[in-house]
Amino acid sequence: MSELNSSICISSVLATALELADIEKPEGIENANPVVTALARKKLGGKKTDRTVIYNPDAVALWVYQKYTEKFIPAHMCSDISLPMLSVMPSVTPVCFASMYTGVMPEVHGIRRYEKPVLRTATVFDAFINAGKKCAIVSTSNDSISMIFLERDMDYYIYDTVEEVNAKALEIIEEDKYDLIVIYNGNYDGTMHRHGPEAELSLAALDGNISFYSELSEKIDSCWKDHNVFFGFCPDHGCHEIDEGCGSHGLDMEEDMNVIHFYSVKTL
Repeated sequence: MSELNSSICISSVLATALELADIEKPEGIENANPVVTALARKKLGGKKTDRTVIYNPDAVALWVYQKYTEKFIPAHMCSDISLPMLSVMPSVTPVCFASMYTGVMPEVHGIRRYEKPVLRTATVFDAFINAGKKCAIVSTSNDSISMIFLERDMDYYIYDTVEEVNAKALEIIEEDKYDLIVIYNGNYDGTMHRHGPEAELSLAALDGNISFYSELSEKIDSCWKDHNVFFGFCPDHGCHEIDEGCGSHGLDMEEDMNVIHFYSVKTL
């Protein structure tokens, strides 16, 4: 693994969400993100979050952020911080999201290649449910997020298109009945695989992801004035160009392992 890889792993997302919400953490998981928890201490003053929204756009690499930083201005404007984060190996979607939401490495949670079994390891959803909280996933069908976290006492909103997913996510934020909402968009990843990470169509999909993150932030600000909220833009892995201008990921290389996350702690 390159020495230029980021130092904080995406597996820290679980412990971070639980610590901010004052929910008991499972033993043996990755520690909470120290930057986000420091931010939360400063902004919350000892209070806890009572809403968590994590937006998962697929395959947004750190190098893409570094090369096209101006595209991310809307994300910066609605976030407290941006952080380089480290993915897990193999850097493919089900493995990465399993680690993000279980807080453990692939050899522990058991998904070690591109497959989508229902996880039996404890997840962020189980922790929230056990604490009496309501959870929802909003995702496109047949994608990792919509499959590996099934069979839990929570709500699943699964659609054919990203547009339907995003409309539903905004709707349930307005309804204000969930303590944890996870939203998945795979359009940049899908377009990148077909046309390459820097193709016009791929960058347009990335623009859409950033724009929707900003829209989510505005909806939270408008509808959740009475809540303390942990809000994140959390990709799973990066990407790189391969032969014939297509894109790929899955390797232990900087382009695939380093991603960009944005985080906010929104207070009453």
